[in-house]
Amino acid sequence: MNLLAIESATNLVGAAVVAGDHGVERSHQGGRRHAESLIPAVEEVCALAGLTLPDLDAVAVDVGPGLFTGLRVGVATAKALAQGLGLGVLGVGSLDVLAAGAREAAAAEADAPGATTVVSVVDARRGEVFVARYEFGTGADGTDADADPDAARASGPELLTPEALAASLAGIDPGAGGRLVVVGDGAVRYLDRFMGVGRADLALAEHVSSPSPLTLARLASRRLAAGGSTVPPTAVVPDYRREADARINWEQRTPPTPTDPPAP
Repeated sequence: MNLLAIESATNLVGAAVVAGDHGVERSHQGGRRHAESLIPAVEEVCALAGLTLPDLDAVAVDVGPGLFTGLRVGVATAKALAQGLGLGVLGVGSLDVLAAGAREAAAAEADAPGATTVVSVVDARRGEVFVARYEFGTGADGTDADADPDAARASGPELLTPEALAASLAGIDPGAGGRLVVVGDGAVRYLDRFMGVGRADLALAEHVSSPSPLTLARLASRRLAAGGSTVPPTAVVPDYRREADARINWEQRTPPTPTDPPAP
């Protein structure tokens, strides 16, 4: 299967193609140039994979939660491409992609048993973070990197303050020999709040700070191979998890409309 993955939930924007056992990705970090950067990334990964758009069999997209504008650009692009090519779309959550990336990174470490508990943290701005917690078992070799985060999710997604998340981390016990790995750009932004909290391991936070397009592509491919299915492009909806900042700002500046007095 030739699958195109589109990633734009955070400040990182990019695309990846998985064709059989091979995968390529291109991404750009920083700023909010999602609309300008995404299509060139799609064109580049298709060229690197030796494919044209009609060679694709499916499209996957990160549906969030994450940045409102980034999600809107990524989902709209995925839907437009899929609609034009007559393909289905598989939506994957940003926190799942981060958890899968943490598992891949942990499995690649020398003598690392793999993370038992992963907490994915996406910066939601306004002093809040999107959070989900995953409880992974480990295979016989301790490198169960292919476990699907959807089946391992223990809580979330939820919207928390960094202080509330720190209190939650302090109460998590990953068990004897286990690790409590915290990843995502929300963990990086509020690193000082989480350092020294309980058994939180922040060593991978910088390395897995944003959902990776290639990790998204691999996870989506595994889900489809395991019997998952795509949906029509019109059925894909971003998980914004709250109103856009512009609307929140407007509502905060606009006084409430007085209600009419009850009729006698």
